[in-house]
Amino acid sequence: MQGLHPSPVGGPQTRRSPASCQTKAFETVTDQAPPITRLILASSSPRRASVLRQLGIDFEIVVPDIDEVRHPGEGPKRLAERLAREKAERCAQSGRLAFGFDTLVAHAGEILGKPTSAAEAVAMAERLSGDSHEVFTGIAAATPQRVESRVERTLVHFRSLGPGDAARYVETGEPLDKAGAYGIQGAGATLVSGIEGDFFNVMGFPIQRFLDLLAAFDLGYDFQGVISNQGNS
Repeated sequence: MQGLHPSPVGGPQTRRSPASCQTKAFETVTDQAPPITRLILASSSPRRASVLRQLGIDFEIVVPDIDEVRHPGEGPKRLAERLAREKAERCAQSGRLAFGFDTLVAHAGEILGKPTSAAEAVAMAERLSGDSHEVFTGIAAATPQRVESRVERTLVHFRSLGPGDAARYVETGEPLDKAGAYGIQGAGATLVSGIEGDFFNVMGFPIQRFLDLLAAFDLGYDFQGVISNQGNS
């Protein structure tokens, strides 16, 4: 069965309007929807794109435009899942499966998003120093006909930072676009003393939940790309 594998001409294309996308089909037959021929990454995150490339999965990028305001009484798990669903649904197209994500850090009952300044990034890192926090990633997959979603949680333990450590880390620029003001896949790994759960979830791409959602749409992964599971026992 034909799979969806990386294009020989380079990486994914970023689009806000996906009107003229080139596709490479793999076989999927349903009674309610056209065949899924391509994956959409509904995210501008280079880290998520790098995970898909690492897995050898062909995809295109469509950046969603949604309001990420938290609703009253909404906890981190519910918020991450709702935002992921909205992003996936916003980018859903006929014949494509759109994946949306949202990653949040929660510490002492408070949700920590991306810092708005270097000073706020320093304050976040110092706040997490010597303590544990939770990372929630909502992941959703959508076609125009349906949407499915999951949430992954990982417990992260920070070492106690020395004087000036947070400021020096922030000077690298790495944490300024990341929830909780650190990146575990970069220099921020030196801030982490341990984790309980999925490492890739802390990066913002829980791979096992991604595979779960592929399966929900009768798709699978064959170590080279995405394939259809329809007709397989």
